[in-house]
Amino acid sequence: MENRVNKFVRFLKDESGATAIEYGLIAAAIGLMLVAVLPGLRDALSGVYTGITTGVGTVSP
Repeated sequence: MENRVNKFVRFLKDESGATAIEYGLIAAAIGLMLVAVLPGLRDALSGVYTGITTGVGTVSP
C-alpha cells in the first residue's frame, strides 16, 4: 500500500510534462500574434513598395 502512495506522490510532484505544455502555449500565443499583426504589416509594406515604384517611375527618362 505504501508503495502505491509513494508512486502517487511522485506522480503529483512530476513536472516534466508541464514544461512541454508551457512551450506549446507560448508557441500558440506567438502564432496568434503573427496572425493578428501580419495583415497590417503587409498593407504597410505594400504602401512602401508602391511609393518606391512611383518614385522610380517618375525619375526614369
